[in-house]
Amino acid sequence: MPLNLPDFPWDALVPYAERARAHPRGMIDLSVGSPVDATSAVIREALAAAGDAHGYPHTAGTPELRDAIVEWFARRRGVELGIANVLPTIGSKEFVAGLPLFLGLGPGDTVVHPSVAYPTYALGAAVVGAAALAEDDPALWPETTRLVWLNSPGNPDGRVLSVDELRAAVARARELDAVIASDECYTELNWVGDRPTSSILDPEVIDGSRHNILAVCSLSKQSNLAGYRAGFVAGCSQVLGQVLGVRKHLGLMTPTPVQAAMVTALGDEAHVDAQREVYRARRGVLRAALEASGFRIDHSEAGLYLWATSGSSAWETVARFAEAGILVVPGTFYGDDTHVRVALTASDEDVADAARRLEELSSRFAEV
Repeated sequence: MPLNLPDFPWDALVPYAERARAHPRGMIDLSVGSPVDATSAVIREALAAAGDAHGYPHTAGTPELRDAIVEWFARRRGVELGIANVLPTIGSKEFVAGLPLFLGLGPGDTVVHPSVAYPTYALGAAVVGAAALAEDDPALWPETTRLVWLNSPGNPDGRVLSVDELRAAVARARELDAVIASDECYTELNWVGDRPTSSILDPEVIDGSRHNILAVCSLSKQSNLAGYRAGFVAGCSQVLGQVLGVRKHLGLMTPTPVQAAMVTALGDEAHVDAQREVYRARRGVLRAALEASGFRIDHSEAGLYLWATSGSSAWETVARFAEAGILVVPGTFYGDDTHVRVALTASDEDVADAARRLEELSSRFAEV
């Protein structure tokens, strides 16, 4: 029996990509948040040095990697963990999609996710036949809730949850005896302060107990490792023990060279700091151009995107951008019909050209 999965949303963007490619200066892709900058040389060297990987990897992670994750959480997030509280993943998306399966959820169970959200949360529920509910208010989470997804900083909107909001979500999940998992893949790309955004594992949030609480992280964005598929999860050792058991049966193992590269990436802050400033500059150029063109930027306090609206429908805005040879994503993909997601993941040259095109497009519309 085939799985009852939704249509892949990105297929609907194909005609607009074709229109954007027809622009005389070519297409500027501000849709997918895939890094365009080089992976740090120290990380590539670590990957190459571990290339003689003739044996099977450790599903639980090498001792060196687990120690590196523990140390990173203490240094960057102010969170104290042990090695039983961490686990590497093959990127973060497979874990997001697979967690309902790993937890044994099925029909009759509910997976809650943000109202404006990355679609993989609902997809994971669909894979196991569970119900997916888009609801931000913890008071409205039903008794059937077995898994809650938070996303801070958010994709697509860059919204950052406060400690009080995280505490309220954890409190309700505890009432329901549900696992609560926070997708924190953009935590190092914070445009408001000089520290990573707060984790759900922060001592101020958990009140001394990690029970049923998980934080999901990725090196795709902060270290330009999207092609490595380098992620990890941390939190409740009991839940992670169950997850590890399932992953062993399924053969879900992070390759040994990637684990070695992750150790280096987690221990080196210089390349993350440098990449953050590159994105900060691109963000400044794109935000100024969008606002000058009549767009309002909502949330976007962190992450790799600007969440923009001009009051028009999302698809109308996508078509308008495509006319200028710029491809962006409609908020419709994420549960919002009035915004578009504009990625910062383009070269400096393309970002500057996108700003010029927005100015040209705005002038043309003003003349009509």
